Order: sequence, then structure tokens, then C-alpha cells
Amino acid sequence: MSTVEPPPLAHVAQRASRRAPSPAALAAFLDALAAALPADRVSTLDSARLAASRDGAYLSPLLSAVLPDRLADVVVRPHSTEQLQTAVRLAHAHGIPVVPRGRGTGNYGQAVPLAGGLVVDLSDADRVLEVGNGWVQAQAGATFVALEAAARRTGQEIAMMPTTVGSTIGGFLGGGAGGLGSIEHGWLWDGFVQALEVVGCPPQDQPRRAYGAQCLPYLHAYGVTGIIATATVKLAPARDWTAVLASFPDGAAATQAGLGLLRLDPAPRLVSLDEPALTATYPADPALPEGRHSLRSVVDASLVDAVAALVAAHGGRVDKVDADAVGYVSTLSFNHVTLRAKKARPELCHLQVGGAPLVTDPDKVRAALPGAMLHLDGMRAFLDPADPTRGRGFGGLLLAPFHDAAALYAGVHRLRELGVHVVDPHTWLLDGPALPGIRAAAAANDPDGLLNPGKLPFDESA
Repeated sequence: MSTVEPPPLAHVAQRASRRAPSPAALAAFLDALAAALPADRVSTLDSARLAASRDGAYLSPLLSAVLPDRLADVVVRPHSTEQLQTAVRLAHAHGIPVVPRGRGTGNYGQAVPLAGGLVVDLSDADRVLEVGNGWVQAQAGATFVALEAAARRTGQEIAMMPTTVGSTIGGFLGGGAGGLGSIEHGWLWDGFVQALEVVGCPPQDQPRRAYGAQCLPYLHAYGVTGIIATATVKLAPARDWTAVLASFPDGAAATQAGLGLLRLDPAPRLVSLDEPALTATYPADPALPEGRHSLRSVVDASLVDAVAALVAAHGGRVDKVDADAVGYVSTLSFNHVTLRAKKARPELCHLQVGGAPLVTDPDKVRAALPGAMLHLDGMRAFLDPADPTRGRGFGGLLLAPFHDAAALYAGVHRLRELGVHVVDPHTWLLDGPALPGIRAAAAANDPDGLLNPGKLPFDESA
């Protein structure tokens, strides 16, 4: 059996740590920061350094075991692009690694500083700058709560956003992929991002500006190609969303009903499906009845009757309709499921999965890992922007008890033999078809390799 296990992350972390600043370089850098930025923008307090050096990687037993204990040496919280450029310019001058950060809600160690140095926390650069017809421009630290509120005041809404709506736009673009709205609007790479202002290392006099396809190397790149200062993203006409929670005695019927929901017009903002064993890990809720398959959706309020008819036609029942439950239903989707399930069963480990076998042969998918449970989320062309059909289907999560890395990656191998697309959530290394473009942009924008070192796979031939 060929291995699919990634490179040893402990080795990657050790190699990245060689970029750690010397005491003399760090002292000079701190002096320069103190002279250039307001005192309330810079912190070396242990509490601030600790908070800025952790993210949701604890969800992975593999990452938890290999992420270094080293903290950022200093945290800067810029209010403006000018303050961001100042911090990055001084870091470059003193050879200090720089890691950008939003709210730290990522799950892969993307924002963990492997070499210490400077963490730039952009959550104070949070202004919504302008709202236009079909777009909104904001600083990187603006949250999706703020973006959605600004868009709603103009009769619009964010086309696509993470289920963690307190996330920042810069953090999501740098480390996320999809979420609410992905059924209709796809992923980060599908025209969601219209323009960016990016600070390289060293920074230019003005941020680099990217438009349309030029933005691609900065998306889901963990900041190695540059630090996003502002972003312009897609809006859609606002809709009146409501949550519909339904349940079924049979998994196949629930899945077919879910596929029917994905074909609704207008498209749902969210469709999620869980088997009874997984639903049992959630807090008790009459709308998540024990022993039944749970199908949850966020749909246009005009379609509630159509949803009820579709559910009934597949032998299910509607347990709740509630516009106020949209936020709650959102937290039962995507990687929130891992967070909730691990609270009840800490031994669980997750994989991100997609492809037709999730629907056509779910039992074989579960059998790839002993004791596995399958969670499904509706989406468009799961992680395949080149798919000309742009079809709607299911991707999701496979959660199973963790034994060791060898058993986990043997399961990944079995899944791929079945034709399941697996995205490994247990590595911080960038990968995938976008990697060559990310490498090229990183070489141009960060020639000294100071931006988030250790997140790009090392080129052993270099």
C-alpha cells in the first residue's frame, strides 16, 4: 500500500524554527517598533503573545502533538494599512518573521508562528469602507457580522461567508474556503473576491493591488504571498432566510430529500445532514429527535411549503421552522460539527471529504475508518473549480475514533481508492492545484521568506 501520509510535521517545524530572530535582532526590532507605532498597538505581554500564537489546531490530535510551544515574540495590532506597512517594513529590516492573523478561528495551525517573531493581529483594522452594487470593500479585520449588517442596509447580503460569522474577512480569505452561500456562489476561488490590497515583505510605498484572477494566489495562502490589508468581495440581493429542521427514519431517504433541497430555486443558503450517531453528540434538542437522521436547511422563506412537501414525499417530517434559528443551524454545519462532536467524544478525529461515493455508497465510505460517522454539507462543485458542470452536491466530514497516524492515513488511502476526495485537515502545509501560483507569488512578494515561514512545503531541491 502506497503511503499518503504527509511529510513529518515535526521536521517542518524544526526547519522553520531556524528563522527565529536572534536576541539582538529582536531587541533592535522592538526598539524600532516602540519608536514608530503608538504604545497601545504593540504588546510583548505573555497573555497577548499566547493568545496570538494559538488557533483551532487543537481539533487535530496530530497537529496538537507536533505544533511547537514557542510563542510570538511581539504582537502588533494595526488600525490602518499604514501601521501595517510600518510594522512589516521594520520586521523586514531586522529579519523578523511575520505571521498575519484574524480571529484565530482556523483549524490547521495556519496562524501559529513556527519561528516566533511578529504576529500582526488585524482584528482592530475593522472598518467597512464602502458598499456598492454587488460589492463591499472593507479592511481585513472587519467581521462578517459587520459586513452583513452593512450590506443589509443597502438591500444586499454577503454572497458567501464562513459559518463562524465572527471571523474576519482577511482571515477567511487567507485561510478559509466556503460556507454559507456556497451552494449557489461556490468558493473563494469562484469570483467571490473582486479586489485586494496586499502588503508584501518588504512593503512597497503603496499596497499591491490585485483584481479578479490576480487575487487567486492570495486566497487560502496563509499569508505567505502577502498580508491582505483590504478586500472587495461579492454581494447578492438580500433574501428572507429561515431555518427548517427535518428528520427521517432512513438515511437514504434523507439524502435524496437533501439533494432535492439543493435543486431549489432560489438555492438554499445551507443544507446539512447527519446520521443519528452524530446527532447524538450535539446538545439535546426536540428538533434533533433521537434515533432519526437530521436534515437541516436555511432557505428562502417563500419556499417553506415546498420544503415541507419535499420532506414529506421522502418519508420525513418537519420538526421546526424558525427564522431565529438560522444562526443555530449554521453551527451544525461544516467544521462546527467537529467542534461539537469532540466536546461529547474527545477521541474523535475528522477528515474533510467529497465526491459521489458520499451519496452513492456511504456505507463503504464509513467502513474506510472503523466507527466512522458521516456528516454532509451541500455545496457547488466540491473543491473543484475546474468542473464545467458547476453541479450542486454534497461534501462533508468523516469523523472516527483516532488510534494513530498510520491507521488514519491507511483510511485516507482506502477512501481515495473509493473515489472520495480527501482534504487533509491534519497538516498546516499548503497543497493543491493552486500551490505553483502561490509559490510564484511568494517568491515575488517575499523574497527573504519571512512571511509565515514553514507553511509552504520546502523545496528539497533548492
